[in-house]
Amino acid sequence: TIKKYHLPVSYTIVSEAGASVYSASKLAIEEFPDLHVEQRSAISIARRLLDPLSELIKIDPQSIGVGQYQHDLPTTQLKERLNFVVEKAVNLVGVNINTASPTLLKNVSGLTQATANSIVAYREENGKIMSRKEMKKIPKIGPKAYQQAAGFLRIEEGSEPLDRTNIHPESYDATKAILKALNLTTNDLGTDACKKAVSQANITSLKELTGLDDYTLKDILDSIMRPLRDYRDDYDGPILRQDILTLEDLHVHDKLEGTVRNVVDFGAFVDIGLHEDGLVHISKMSKNRIKHPSDVVSVGDIVTTWVDTIDEQRHKVQLTMIDPNK
Repeated sequence: TIKKYHLPVSYTIVSEAGASVYSASKLAIEEFPDLHVEQRSAISIARRLLDPLSELIKIDPQSIGVGQYQHDLPTTQLKERLNFVVEKAVNLVGVNINTASPTLLKNVSGLTQATANSIVAYREENGKIMSRKEMKKIPKIGPKAYQQAAGFLRIEEGSEPLDRTNIHPESYDATKAILKALNLTTNDLGTDACKKAVSQANITSLKELTGLDDYTLKDILDSIMRPLRDYRDDYDGPILRQDILTLEDLHVHDKLEGTVRNVVDFGAFVDIGLHEDGLVHISKMSKNRIKHPSDVVSVGDIVTTWVDTIDEQRHKVQLTMIDPNK
């Protein structure tokens, strides 16, 4: 349609791995009881573009198809390791307590499925949670759970501006002392004036004032400069395309941008806009010898490739990351 009518719009390709597993799951049925499996699957794929973490968290990592030989590994150890990585990712990004699903909330440090369900039930009954302090009123959230989880749960447009940040409530007094020393208030978080004041701050005097260590002080300063910081903003976003690619459109040495979908021992699979991903063999990743493809690329990276060979019969494309023109 874009090609036929010369429309000034772009499209992007989202991996559908695991969508069918989710769409037939108990969780999907609870979320969309009146929809068919195909409709749930379509919603899941669309949501992945909006917020990949919130959606992919609902799918068993083994069903996403990333990596190699997953099913040959001891199930218990694999699950423990995957759960650790998922929890680490969720905590690093942070979670909006007023919009997060129970599936996402249960992966926050200190929370369980029961406490996650309790948060959602409290929201539905009492409306928006306005502060981290209010969490203490939620049934099943004890002092220990609050202490562990509070710094990872964000509250936007609440009663305490610092609740937007990843600063733990235990450090609020120190943070307010820092802001006062920099002639700022909590209403200045994330402003240009705030960024300028922090860049000119005397770190030594702030450490003496607060008694904080280097790591905590740096984290607080980063947070007041970027209160809603999301580490994912530092990574490449999805590629927006306008060209409609078919195998017949390709020629050897064509230059293409693509997203790394999987990294295995012998190379990486790259989404270049075709139905099938192209393969960059390990020998075609660098002019220098590398031990493993993961030394060069990771899943989600956007890479520049060139078409190396085209197998029209098998609908396979071999790519290279080494510029053939050099």
